[in-house]
Amino acid sequence: MRHAAERHIRDLRDAPSRGLHWSVEGAAHALGFLPAVFSVTDGPRAGEPFYPLEWHTFVVGSLFGWRTASNRWRFRSGWLETGKGQAKSPLMGALGVYVMGYCNIPRAQCFAIGQDKATATVLFRDAVAMCRGQIPDEDEGDSLESRGEIIVRGEGDNAWKLEHPDSGSFFRTLAGGDAQSGPRPSYVAADEIHEFKSDAALENWKRAIDKVGGNALMLLGTNTPATTQIVGTSYSDMYQSIAKGEAKDDTAFAFVARVDKADRESIFETEDNWPKALPALGETFPIENLRETVAGAVLRPSTKSSVKRLYFGIDIGAADFWLSEDKWAAVQGAVDSRAMKGLACWLSLDLSRKNDLTALTATWRNPEGFLWSKTWYWTTKDGLADRAEADRAPYVEWEQDGYLTATPGATIDYTFVAEQISVLVAEHNIEALVVDPAFIADFITACEVVGLPVWRYEGPGKPEGRGLKIISHAQGKRIRFEDKQLCMPHSITRTEDAILEERIVIDASPVTYSCAANAVLDEDGQGNRCFEKARSRGRIDGMVTIAMGVGAATTADKPKKKSVYATRGVLRV
Repeated sequence: MRHAAERHIRDLRDAPSRGLHWSVEGAAHALGFLPAVFSVTDGPRAGEPFYPLEWHTFVVGSLFGWRTASNRWRFRSGWLETGKGQAKSPLMGALGVYVMGYCNIPRAQCFAIGQDKATATVLFRDAVAMCRGQIPDEDEGDSLESRGEIIVRGEGDNAWKLEHPDSGSFFRTLAGGDAQSGPRPSYVAADEIHEFKSDAALENWKRAIDKVGGNALMLLGTNTPATTQIVGTSYSDMYQSIAKGEAKDDTAFAFVARVDKADRESIFETEDNWPKALPALGETFPIENLRETVAGAVLRPSTKSSVKRLYFGIDIGAADFWLSEDKWAAVQGAVDSRAMKGLACWLSLDLSRKNDLTALTATWRNPEGFLWSKTWYWTTKDGLADRAEADRAPYVEWEQDGYLTATPGATIDYTFVAEQISVLVAEHNIEALVVDPAFIADFITACEVVGLPVWRYEGPGKPEGRGLKIISHAQGKRIRFEDKQLCMPHSITRTEDAILEERIVIDASPVTYSCAANAVLDEDGQGNRCFEKARSRGRIDGMVTIAMGVGAATTADKPKKKSVYATRGVLRV
């Protein structure tokens, strides 16, 4: 919010040189329309004129006050991110009616969209209710609908379209964000962006907005998305960068209400910081309600993360992230394999069955014991969009952005993986390739096809072969003492130690983050742990190979000694 306000003040000074100006009249017209025409339809202020809240005033004044040299609206997109219950949906619905019939746009096409029908309908129902509601300071029962200014198509909660006959305009809802054939939208309101599984629909609507020659606005509303909600997170990051001035886009408006990072640990106890993420707190959102929610979250740890994210804007990826997410974030960075040449390197591979995710990780180690990890991913081209929907992961976008390679056909061609390994073998000091033994025979065949000599390590004292050494890595909870103790309990512990002590840099990738956030650990009575694919929230292959790689790279390290008190407790004499 501070950055958005600073941007406005800075632009009042500097934007005229870019052909932009702020119109007091334009802002006042939009702000005056809301209480003159609409009444609040729900909550403690039901029946009162729809006076904009303070944060509404800043948003509406910005969206409709800022103009180009031709007096067209400056902003073609807007991002509204706040905690729950801050009247985003009523505002977005009211603005849809305003743009439809009261901005002098002939035949305006306005749409309310969402991830699904229920989401798309929320803000549209608010718009319908206001059109049917009492016009302030007019005779009892006087509404936009009763006057005939607005025609409502559909009965009750099943209304699906508003029409403004005088201008030939409409405002309607579309389920799932689907685009109509050849729309020329003047307004698109997309709510609950954090629920979107793909940005394809949003990008289609944005392109439609871009084609409109006159005034047009795409307004996106959301709670703070979890970092596992890839679409919402990527949009939020982009708009935050715009608000901060790190990215330049004179056509995009951003209003993000979150608590500050310094507030996160004590947010439940520090009520003075709550309004940072909840700008309507105490106005339309009773603080007593939030106190009850917070009290419940304190007693039920399983709800803490969701309450922190949904109400206070703390972007937590998963309620039960397998280790400290802050610590995970601290070791994310760029790993350039070219800069790793000369260091000892271990490769680790998790092959998919048919068309799942195949992951290959390279783990480099310097003489001081610091580690770098980079992972490559493959899947199949056939059925990619369907698997993306089933897995709730944006595989198509990841493939387009270069984070994922989609191989031709219905099953993964292991020769693509073998080729990548052969490149790494040629350029780096590869100690060994560590593998989940499943499907290894097919992979060895692929290595023969690409001309990469490999051999399987069978244990101490057994004959060695020529080429790349392949070592099996056990996947279950059983501790192994042979094969250099390459087993998942040890590898997970060593990976956690490296992350918590920040002795590793893991190449930042949305695919890797998704794998880490999806991971679930299984533990036996002795505290031995492994990754449990059956109970994971999605694909975890990248997390498996990272742990295998770290385990292999640190297998010669002496285990840390635990305190005697940690192992057997205090003896009482």
